[in-house]
Amino acid sequence: MKLNLEEGAILVKYAREVLVHYLKGEEIKFVGYPEKFNNVRGIFVSIHTYPGHDLRGCIGIPEPIMPLIDALKEASISAAEHDPRFQPVKSKELSEIIFEISVLTMPEEINVENPMDYLQRLEIGRDGLIIEFGPYRGLLLPQVATEYNWDKKQFLSNLCLKAGLPKTAWLEYSVRLQSFQAQIFEELSPNGPIIEKTTYTGC
Repeated sequence: MKLNLEEGAILVKYAREVLVHYLKGEEIKFVGYPEKFNNVRGIFVSIHTYPGHDLRGCIGIPEPIMPLIDALKEASISAAEHDPRFQPVKSKELSEIIFEISVLTMPEEINVENPMDYLQRLEIGRDGLIIEFGPYRGLLLPQVATEYNWDKKQFLSNLCLKAGLPKTAWLEYSVRLQSFQAQIFEELSPNGPIIEKTTYTGC
């Protein structure tokens, strides 16, 4: 299920509308949206400051467990209100933030005999990663490695740290590693033009 730019722009606008209504204490119900939004997909909502583009909140639902439209509503509120790294977003900030939506493909397990082979399977800018080891779990979106200019080893090491593991866990532990791709749509300014930043090659 690939989205076109118009459909991606609708998601970004909906994310903003969800937060506007939520901060007013109002319920929101969308009607007449594209049929694709009823498909079950994972999603992340990232909020950045404008014009500085500093992260202001980012939470998602990586597993495809609910329709995209419902996942968007839940993730939009969570990114603004429940990211433990930040204070909740206030109404006065709505003119000072931009929204970025990442629609995810189904995670696929990466099976290798030698952990160094992960480096051959991973492509920076295309792949997001999920790591699991016992109770530890971490996820990094595809755009994170590009934004921080990480190479493949740095991406894997920071993924481990995100999960609360040593940075060499991907080499030394029997971790479970999954990859996914994303379509990423973002506002260029608050309520401004929306672009597609990245496309994936899968279906």
